[in-house]
Amino acid sequence: MTKKAGEKIILGIDPGTTVMGYGVLLIKGNQPSMVAMGVLELNKLEDHYLRLKRIFERVVQLIDTYHPDELAIEAPFFGKNVQSMLKLGRAQGVAMAAALSRSIPIFEYAPLRIKQAITGRGNASKEQVALFLKQYLKLHDDQDQKYLDATDGLAAAVCHFFQMRSPIPSSGAKSWKEFINKNPGRVKR
Repeated sequence: MTKKAGEKIILGIDPGTTVMGYGVLLIKGNQPSMVAMGVLELNKLEDHYLRLKRIFERVVQLIDTYHPDELAIEAPFFGKNVQSMLKLGRAQGVAMAAALSRSIPIFEYAPLRIKQAITGRGNASKEQVALFLKQYLKLHDDQDQKYLDATDGLAAAVCHFFQMRSPIPSSGAKSWKEFINKNPGRVKR
């Protein structure tokens, strides 16, 4: 995919060792549009290490195809099942290593933060996230995915797009007061 001047591409990933979701978002000016989304199904591979290898290969393939400027990835959440968290963390790490192998900057977002950025509610369901994205990005019915993991990957990219537009994260400030103090020339008192 060839980018024009002023365009940015964000690759969003929802890591998983059974199903990995991804979404590619193109930003033209201040307008986002979905370029691609899909899933990598890994449940047919018995060996956990082969699944990790396949995640690495697919992320590199996505990077080489779409040439993203940044990777937005969902961070593992804290759960009760330690083995599941470990596997999810490995899947995330492999996806991050693939991005690093192509010098792509990485931005991590907690699932709660992604849902809150997309729907305004941190406890939103996957279906609510998918519905918002369908409306916001004007996706067609034929762009519905078999798995909600694809829209979760796209949601990570959209969350990052929203965060890019916010002055607080880019300034390193944690509050508006801190932002004003760090940027006296940008804010009139």
